[in-house]
Amino acid sequence: MKDRIRAGLAAGWKHVDASLLTASATHEFDVVIVGSGAGGGVTADILSAAGLRVALVEEGPLRSSTDFHMREAEAYPSLYQESAARKTADKAINIMQGRCVGGSTTVNWTSSFRTPPAVLDFWARQYGLSPLTGEALTPWFAAMEFKLSVRPWETSPNANNQTLARGAGKLGVDFGLIRRNVKGCWNLGYCGMGCPTDAKQSMLLTTIPAALDRGATLYSRLRAERLLFRGERVIALDAAALGADGIRPSGRRLSLRARHFVLAGGAIGSPALLLASGVPDPYRLLGKRTFLHPTVVSSGLMPEPVNGFAGAPQSVYSDHFLQQGPIDGPLGFKLETPPLHPVLFSTTLQGFGESHAQLMRDFTNAHALIALLRDGFHPESRGGQVRLGDHNLPVLDYLLGEVFWEGARRALLAMAEIQFAAGARWVTPVHEMSAGYTSWAAAKKGITELPLKPLLCRIVSAHVMGGCGMADAPVRGTVDHRGRHFWLSNLSVHDGSVFPTSLGVNPQLSIYALVARNASLLAADLGRVAAG
Repeated sequence: MKDRIRAGLAAGWKHVDASLLTASATHEFDVVIVGSGAGGGVTADILSAAGLRVALVEEGPLRSSTDFHMREAEAYPSLYQESAARKTADKAINIMQGRCVGGSTTVNWTSSFRTPPAVLDFWARQYGLSPLTGEALTPWFAAMEFKLSVRPWETSPNANNQTLARGAGKLGVDFGLIRRNVKGCWNLGYCGMGCPTDAKQSMLLTTIPAALDRGATLYSRLRAERLLFRGERVIALDAAALGADGIRPSGRRLSLRARHFVLAGGAIGSPALLLASGVPDPYRLLGKRTFLHPTVVSSGLMPEPVNGFAGAPQSVYSDHFLQQGPIDGPLGFKLETPPLHPVLFSTTLQGFGESHAQLMRDFTNAHALIALLRDGFHPESRGGQVRLGDHNLPVLDYLLGEVFWEGARRALLAMAEIQFAAGARWVTPVHEMSAGYTSWAAAKKGITELPLKPLLCRIVSAHVMGGCGMADAPVRGTVDHRGRHFWLSNLSVHDGSVFPTSLGVNPQLSIYALVARNASLLAADLGRVAAG
């Protein structure tokens, strides 16, 4: 099988591994893009196709299918932020984010959903984002779905996902099948460690190679540290080359100058870079209203092997509990299954010593459900805040208030009932004080009485949104509906940080579509400026 990345490098792609730089330097481009995930990859593709000289800056390494060996011990340190152990400031929430060329698209589980119409309607009412209607975005969704092979998953769900479908069906809980952005998938189940067969249509395989084929320059292991601006214009990106470990600066620096700058570093990275740069923020909105889908987990043991590590990680979902009331009422939640691999499973489970060892001995029969709570709509659901910590590195504060815990309890109850309906012989919420339950009646009583607090109840998330929210005016947001910064005329933000709330669905397809729209508008504007 041909490795697309290695073939491109051999053919002369412009790739600079900053860890190998021997001197500092200054370079000029038409556009500098910070971040190479869903937003950065799509932007690089569209702007390079418009004939612009594009630079793509990525803090993580460049890896490809030849490097993906389906081993957690290799993948997490190499491909994830903080070795897949990034946490909120109070350590209460574990956050999984990509840190490599392709960003989280290289390591996500390929689940693809359009932005729900109710979310777009809420944004129009609350933030004046009337141009972003479902009708207006439909062509952009369709274009990106075609480009990235987003289609129904026709292979039978694995046992982990079938368990969700079986339990939900018995209870009359609506469920559906997830569309995935894959082509020629081998159904291995190791998507989170990088696709070894180049089936996942991530930015690593699609938009970034397309941009490099057109002459774009890719910098890896280069940390964007600050934007330098004069008046209302950004004049340069100041970036630090990282050493061979990909963590510590080597002492070499690059100054990248451009006509326009695009931030696509994600909903923690983009606000942090703007904060570190001291950009105008008169209404003190920057980094605030940063949203996760705070996610609670329910683990069960089935009578038969589940082998949750094998097969497409996510293929069944339920939005039943998102549709039970107004969007700004008590927090709704989406149900999905996570893949179960030994390291991820063992580090998420509660307990220690013999109790933990027993759970691991039952690993092959384990089933897991996750509930992604939709944050940001209820008046008391305000999300978190990105701030700068030591060495100007980003920190996320995320207060989990009563409105969240009320929703979390409902979610844990719903998941336990579904698992017992599917035939589980034992179910436990992933909580430090739960010994588990052998019947739905016992689980209902136990979960109702369980104290729900940070660090007792395990909370995880793979979705980060907000912090540079869109709005119709700077008093309510950092950027407009096109992603243009309100105070700096040649700065755009093209990632999930522009969402004013969470989505209630996996965000990658929403980022693809919105960025395709905004990058196309930007390409037209930059072309008009050049022609003028």
